[in-house]
Amino acid sequence: MTDSMQVFDRTLVRRRRDRAAAGFHGADFLLREAANRLTDRLFDVAREFPLALDLGCHTGQVAEAVAEIAATKPKIGTLLQADFSEKMAAQARGNGRATLSADEEFLPIADDALDLVLSNLSLHWVNDLPGALAQIRRAIKPDGLFLATIFGGDTLRELRTALLVAEAETSGGVAPRVSPFTDVRDAGNLLTRAGFALPVVDADSITVTYTDLFKLMADLRAMGETNTVIERRKIPSRRATFLRAAEIYQERFCDARGRINATFQIITMTAWVPHASQQKPLRPGSAKHRLADALKTEEVALDEHTPFPAKET
Repeated sequence: MTDSMQVFDRTLVRRRRDRAAAGFHGADFLLREAANRLTDRLFDVAREFPLALDLGCHTGQVAEAVAEIAATKPKIGTLLQADFSEKMAAQARGNGRATLSADEEFLPIADDALDLVLSNLSLHWVNDLPGALAQIRRAIKPDGLFLATIFGGDTLRELRTALLVAEAETSGGVAPRVSPFTDVRDAGNLLTRAGFALPVVDADSITVTYTDLFKLMADLRAMGETNTVIERRKIPSRRATFLRAAEIYQERFCDARGRINATFQIITMTAWVPHASQQKPLRPGSAKHRLADALKTEEVALDEHTPFPAKET
């Protein structure tokens, strides 16, 4: 990992997750919703996985979601849990499952050891995401599955706008206030770069409403999800900045009931470790049937001088 990849203060990430661990059950609603969605995807796969890892397990939301369904439909033999925060890991360990404290950037797992890796809303805090994905791929056996959720680029767009405008008005300049997130268009490329096969990426948005900006920020602190960007402003923010941000938020992003909206975009990534048994794309020109025949139309040969029909608007 190079210095240019240092976006987040990982020590601060761990400290804030440690601080959030004790009362995390009161603020884990997004984790639980994402875990349920992740588990639904998992149980749609017609396979069983003898050994799996929940990477970035927080306090065990994925394990609980899996257990609810596995009672009638077994899917995972053994589920290991790992979290960057020792205090989060200790909370997850309390459910009787094997748990360790581990850094996603330095995965302590042998090559080809796992059948499945799950990760729920944790990898967005990794500095070198391509490197972390490559380590995950190496840890999974050929034809094994990787299934993960991360926050996408539209997450907290309302809060980002309100804070940027308020800071420009009250301080004459701006600093990063909300952590950057992966764009959904880039996630598939990251999986391919890491050596995965058959990548599928999609995104959903969850809108949560709050009475005001300060309730939202309190929830983010309770989740351990506040800003850890290295280039963030290090001095305490002016009270006037937050008061103005609250006004802007209310003016621009308020619903009919007078509550503010907060968007959380959740990107789901599904990919497999390459194996000879997997489907491969056909060689160009190897098709045995003409598309024109399937569409019951006439085939027209094009050359570089053939104009395309104009699009009507």
